[in-house]
Amino acid sequence: MAVYKVTVATGDMVEAGTNNSISITLVGSYGESRQTSVSFFFLPGKEKSLSVHCGQDLGPIVLIRLHKKRLFLEDAWFCKDVRVTAPNGTLYRFPCYQWLEGITTVEVREGSGKKPVDDKLQILKDHRRRELAARQEAYRWKNFAQGWPRCLNVDSIFELDSNVQFSCIRATNFTGFLIYQGASHFLSGFLLRRSSWNSLDEMRTIFSRSQGRDIGKCLVCCPLPFPLH
Repeated sequence: MAVYKVTVATGDMVEAGTNNSISITLVGSYGESRQTSVSFFFLPGKEKSLSVHCGQDLGPIVLIRLHKKRLFLEDAWFCKDVRVTAPNGTLYRFPCYQWLEGITTVEVREGSGKKPVDDKLQILKDHRRRELAARQEAYRWKNFAQGWPRCLNVDSIFELDSNVQFSCIRATNFTGFLIYQGASHFLSGFLLRRSSWNSLDEMRTIFSRSQGRDIGKCLVCCPLPFPLH
């Protein structure tokens, strides 16, 4: 009998917790565990610990499967990471950092960075192929207009997976930044100006140093598709 200690961490953002059922399967080089229930109630920023009992040593743990099942109402869950301690004391880390929605199973690889050539096990090769196919299906491109860079083939950001949309906090900060900048430019006479600028130096006076810092912070999260000179 081999006993693995597992710790499952929930993200600390708003509504990261869930009251849906979460279970886990450990996948090692020599085999995999049975599906084991973690809990049916998670709070943001909290961790759940459990023991997974296996009939034999699974070898190095290379993959985990997180299973989410709806009990009554759908309640998305944001998994931060999973840590697995083997019977010999080896610690394996599985960074997840994504939302699980609906009835779903998500596979997460062990956190060591590896190239495709490093995947010796067939299960890891199959996982990489499935992940690539899923991304190619989710992110398709289209031409917005002749001569323009291609863009995602969606009509709204709400058609995208929750994991690639702005979080509520980031969206609120971005909206607040736009309102602040719009008000500043309005009071500076930038928005209602009817005459041409006399020089580049006159245009530079519109943007104070503090506004420049704010723009820099915004561009970290939302880079423009063209360079600023």
